[in-house]
Amino acid sequence: MTLAVILTLVTVVPAMAMNDQGNPTREASASNTSTTVKATSRKLAAEKVNATTIRRLRKKTLMYVKATRHRQRVMGVPQSRTPWRELASVDVQSLRQEVNRARKQNWRVLQKYRQPPLLHAWLCIHHYEGAWNDPGSPYWGGLQMDLSFQTMYGGWLLRHKGTADNWTPMEQIWVAVRAWRVKGFSPWPNTASYCGLL
Repeated sequence: MTLAVILTLVTVVPAMAMNDQGNPTREASASNTSTTVKATSRKLAAEKVNATTIRRLRKKTLMYVKATRHRQRVMGVPQSRTPWRELASVDVQSLRQEVNRARKQNWRVLQKYRQPPLLHAWLCIHHYEGAWNDPGSPYWGGLQMDLSFQTMYGGWLLRHKGTADNWTPMEQIWVAVRAWRVKGFSPWPNTASYCGLL
């Protein structure tokens, strides 16, 4: 044999790891098994990361939707739908788009929520009424709402958060806006006149 053929056999035979009959030896099977195990573990790790990402994106979307729907309910406007069909997707890209859509909608609603009608008037009335967390019966909160008023215009908040002293200032103002749309400033006759609203 020539030197080139001997060198080829020395380098090829160990790489192939075949026995005399031409069958793969244990070393070849073990290396194939090891390669398969590594590929499978990489695939499982990628699927785990993907599943974690999908759960995180769904949770974030629902957080934005929940905040948006709460503010819409407090403002007395129709609530957005919850995107259940879109959240059923397992495509990370489409879930990211849904998160962005929910975030933008939440931002738009938040801007309206922060600017209730006649905000300066409500703050003036509050100045003469009481603290936002005033628990004194028979009138609660910064705009001094009695139980019948809270039931009529803020029933959902009353059921879920208790009396007006447990509501945020914006929630109290939006309940007052609901009453104002029906009655004007008549529920606050003295303080509204002090503020020049009557």
